[in-house]
Amino acid sequence: MSNEASIGIQNEKAYPISESDLIAAAEAVLKQHDAITSEMSIVVTDNEEVHALNKQYRQTDAPTDVLSFPAEPLPNNLGDEAPYIGDLVIAYPYASDQAQRLGHPMRDTLMLLVAHGTLHLLGYDHDTAENRKAMWAKQADALTALGIELAIVPSIEDDPHD
Repeated sequence: MSNEASIGIQNEKAYPISESDLIAAAEAVLKQHDAITSEMSIVVTDNEEVHALNKQYRQTDAPTDVLSFPAEPLPNNLGDEAPYIGDLVIAYPYASDQAQRLGHPMRDTLMLLVAHGTLHLLGYDHDTAENRKAMWAKQADALTALGIELAIVPSIEDDPHD
């Protein structure tokens, strides 16, 4: 068994991303949860594809920055042999517009989206104040480990264009 996560990156539209940054963001979250041997995928695509997925799976007729599709069912013991925890789908143009509008570096925005989405894959949500507090604490730990300013978080979460 490998001691590293297996994180597949799909970027068929050739957006200017750093695969190593996206992997580092996912690994920061996985390490927090002793789930570093997990497998997952990150798809970087356009707004239209994310819009269609958002409409199909969340009944929201609009694009968004990131969608998380946890494996069903989520493995009970993440320390077992390389469980597949799910997929993240990022709308690069949406995230880019959001980063520019809010004045954040695109690199940091993408890493936040991966960290945030990976937490969702691990079962976190922000549907209640208590859940949000727990998720934001884990997210803050990951962002701090990655050297990303925590000020980026409330700006994106409170963005009215979301």
